[in-house]
Amino acid sequence: MRVLLVGAGGVGSAAVAIAARRTFFETMVVADHDPQRAARAVAGHGGRFVAAQVDASSADAITALCREHRITHVFNAVDPRFVMPIFDGAFAAGADYLDMAMSLSHADTGVRLGDEQFAQADAWSAAGRLALAGIGVEPGLSDVFARYAADQLFSEIDEIGVRDGANLAVDGYDFAPSFSIWTTIEECLNPPVIWEADRGWYTTEPFSEPEVFDFPEGIGPVECVNVEHEEVLLIPRWVKARRVTFKYGLGEEFIDVLKTLHKLGLDSTRPVSVRGASVSPRDLVAACLPDPATLGARMRGKTCAGTWVRGLGPDGRPREVYLYHVVDNEWSMSEYGHQAVVWQTAVNPVVALELLATGTWTGAGVLGPEALPPVPFLDLLTAYGSPWGMQERSTA
Repeated sequence: MRVLLVGAGGVGSAAVAIAARRTFFETMVVADHDPQRAARAVAGHGGRFVAAQVDASSADAITALCREHRITHVFNAVDPRFVMPIFDGAFAAGADYLDMAMSLSHADTGVRLGDEQFAQADAWSAAGRLALAGIGVEPGLSDVFARYAADQLFSEIDEIGVRDGANLAVDGYDFAPSFSIWTTIEECLNPPVIWEADRGWYTTEPFSEPEVFDFPEGIGPVECVNVEHEEVLLIPRWVKARRVTFKYGLGEEFIDVLKTLHKLGLDSTRPVSVRGASVSPRDLVAACLPDPATLGARMRGKTCAGTWVRGLGPDGRPREVYLYHVVDNEWSMSEYGHQAVVWQTAVNPVVALELLATGTWTGAGVLGPEALPPVPFLDLLTAYGSPWGMQERSTA
């Protein structure tokens, strides 16, 4: 396996550190628009890693780099605005493809997350190539949990609800998101999508249906709200459930900041002229905030990603479970040198690449993680030293 990793930011750099301990691949080319950032990501990890420069907005540039290095798998670790050129560039090069966030939605035209990729599913199938979409932590591991619940834990599923929460704090900053603010704005200010079996997909208001969810391993109760997320578009394609939702534990302060950015137009991606320079307001916001990849030494606490499922167990009795994965920032920093949120996101595509390299996972077309067997993934994730957990919850 010869991998092109596009993006040497927080998640990409963490993926390099994780992959460096595994033997399943021959070469990993780490490419970024900033060649120095790519060089920093691969430094000290051995001769299997190669740094390169690439324009992620150019499908032709992706294709050319793939051909230069005889790439078999393209691993997309950049903002979702670059999904389609990387996706198209990988296809043109005859490579398989993985990403952690799908093609963007466009509410004004009714285009949903991933629609542009699924529109090309037949071409990928005909070519015998696999595009494994949404294989981060959320989407990704959360989807694997949904498939595991359907296969192993339930005879009927009423609702699958992905629930994300944390008790992370960043010392020295009044406001410092632990993940890409560009992506967070996209997810949180777009209309959230909900799936219901008798209605299909529909949208609701941002930050709607607040609920307090009790997260495990000491994180505790966190208020969660609806946001737009890929799981709601992916899970119903392969897992039968009456309802699918995604709720994120943002906190009141974070929601207020996002609402203010929207009110001021600072969430816009359309460039404006500032003293003769053309600047995207959202890019400006991102540039003013600290790089999440640099926050690990100041962060403390844990982050939890998981999938809550309720329905009927194999015995026909009501059942409710929460399948989850918790990463402690102190552990991820001491073990890998990367903060918890980016590490938790990065480990899952590396696990998926290893399953593809060994032939444990196979497929063609545009697939979500829930289209593939969940047990090998969960077993290998545990073998990476990061086990998952399950709570039985009251059905009262």
